[in-house]
Amino acid sequence: MTVLAIDQGTSSTKALVVSAAGEVLAEAEAPVHPKPVGQGGVEQDPAELWASVLSAGRAAVARSGARIGAVGLANQGETVLAWDRDTAVPLSAAVSWQDRRAAAVCARLGAHGDRLRALTGLPLDPYFVAPKIAWLREHVTRAGVCTTTDTWLLHRLTGAFVTDAATASRTLLLDLDAVRWSAEACALFGIDPGVLPTIVGCADIVGETSAFGATVPVAGLAVDQQAALFAEACWHGGDAKCTYGTGAFLLATTGTRPTRSQSGLAACVAWRLYRDTTYCLDGQAYTVGAAVNWLRGIGLIDAPADLDTLGGQVADSGGVIFVPALAGLAAPFWRPAARATFVGLSLATERSHLIRALVDGIAAQVTWLARAVGADLGRPLTLLRADGGLTRSRVLMQAQADLLQRPVEIYPSPHATALGVTALARLGIGAAQQPADAVGPWAPVATYEPQVSADEAETRLSHWRRAAEATMNLT
Repeated sequence: MTVLAIDQGTSSTKALVVSAAGEVLAEAEAPVHPKPVGQGGVEQDPAELWASVLSAGRAAVARSGARIGAVGLANQGETVLAWDRDTAVPLSAAVSWQDRRAAAVCARLGAHGDRLRALTGLPLDPYFVAPKIAWLREHVTRAGVCTTTDTWLLHRLTGAFVTDAATASRTLLLDLDAVRWSAEACALFGIDPGVLPTIVGCADIVGETSAFGATVPVAGLAVDQQAALFAEACWHGGDAKCTYGTGAFLLATTGTRPTRSQSGLAACVAWRLYRDTTYCLDGQAYTVGAAVNWLRGIGLIDAPADLDTLGGQVADSGGVIFVPALAGLAAPFWRPAARATFVGLSLATERSHLIRALVDGIAAQVTWLARAVGADLGRPLTLLRADGGLTRSRVLMQAQADLLQRPVEIYPSPHATALGVTALARLGIGAAQQPADAVGPWAPVATYEPQVSADEAETRLSHWRRAAEATMNLT
């Protein structure tokens, strides 16, 4: 069965038409434009998001020349908007997962942080959905419903009012054990659970759409990162992947029972298939590709390829350390007010040293996420699978293997998220019976092995950690 898979992301919407044999028949992409709005705000235009889904999906179908049998949809996870349920008209901008304006909401509820973590598996942080909904209700509108973007897009596609279990687990409103809305968590944020969408499985058929041609079922629903985890065959406890995109997102599967993190990670649903739930641990570095774009914006590089062409000119960073906290620090630190910094500058510092320091800073932050996963699982990761645009940087991937002291395997496609929802859609429409059949075989296109000693890696990591801790205390 041929599937149209749509990955509605932060900076673009990508659409793939994938054959029953797993061949990508066509792809299309439509840009979207998140906009900083001051005071830590980042917004997106809902009309642009919807138009991008239609244009990318229709272009991919037209280019493929194929008749699609199902549509799958991946979403940004923590981006929310208010909208009128009768008309589907947006009543607010889409508040991006990057938005930090709900920090005051979290501060006000700080005494309930431990209870919320016990209920939902998530730390109390403006990154997640419920604080954003509370902020929207207090500052923008009390009309309509407030949901994640997937619910709104699915409503426009099918008329359904649903969200998948993986996305629901990113809200700070889900009872993680029961996989249903928590009345207690909702009450803390002043949210009526009765107006929240119905929670469905990631392979459930939620309706039909004719938005891309013939009427077909919509199935295969997940947060972008969980979809990538599924595509990369991380089905067993301890399997882990990291996506290097706008941010870096390291997820590790934990099994059929949720593992509450004692190390500052988020615990959430990886996917729910039929009535069976698989859980994962999740750690985030907010600004990775965004930090590379920042380097380009200030003129230090002309393109991401300069991470290798310029950053690869030097053997190391010359003692310079970069903490990529351009939008605060997420897991395992959870310091939204932290700020990025270069330290260790001298008269000998060159442009290439600054670029190399950014590369090493990204790798160090991801390594600390991996260590937190290992602490929660009671054993270190044995390897890390990697996907996303920045895996094209040999310097970054080698730095990651060096600091992690584990192999890093590169996923062969830049479309892990879309291929993940393709596999979930196949399960949903009965075209596959098991995850392995739905995903199909694949092999890494490259594997990076550590090239520095464990002692050197430990020294570099401890230096970075001290710089990060100093950054946290600047505000």
